[in-house]
Amino acid sequence: MEASPGTPESHTSLLIACALGIERFALRGNGGGAAGPVTVVRTGMGPKNAEHAVTRALGEARNRDAAVLASGFCAGLIPGMNPGDLIVAEETRGPHGSTPCTGTGLLVDALTRAVPGHTVHTGPMTGSDHVVRGQERAALRTTGAIAVDMESAATLRSALSAGPRPVAAVRVVVDAPEHELVRIGTVRGGISAFRVLRAVLPAFYEWHRSLLLPRR
Repeated sequence: MEASPGTPESHTSLLIACALGIERFALRGNGGGAAGPVTVVRTGMGPKNAEHAVTRALGEARNRDAAVLASGFCAGLIPGMNPGDLIVAEETRGPHGSTPCTGTGLLVDALTRAVPGHTVHTGPMTGSDHVVRGQERAALRTTGAIAVDMESAATLRSALSAGPRPVAAVRVVVDAPEHELVRIGTVRGGISAFRVLRAVLPAFYEWHRSLLLPRR
């Protein structure tokens, strides 16, 4: 059978979008193990910057049919989460609606192998245009979301606006209900999250390779 519209076999390149320079530094790689060309784009913070950067990147010939993966750090919403936990979005939510993600189960399995011993959470990831704290975090939790960041929803929406393609979002928790960034221990939590983010590329490559396999 032909591949489904969300996972066409022509998407041999991979675009990874992140907001911050430190995230791009963690995610940089030589493409070893990738199924095709890999581009890591630093979008800048916020949904508008993510939208513009991803649209611009997908306008380049090498990325025109790329699978798109949003990554970087996020704030966890569920009590008991810790810096370094991984979030695999089942969908991203923003002001324009929700975007289903492709191959969530494949990503969970690949991340479990790539970063053993770290908890992987799956569920909806919601978007915000500002840093979320305190009561606002609790309010977002009541919607069923498990994490929040400022760029993933805009990244995936912009990617699909440029044409059908596989999309996903994987984030590393750096800020959680019991580990807010304003508290003592921020540096230690940040280092833990950075190390995890630096280790996830093999899982991203495995996810991308799986999209290129013939569908039955």
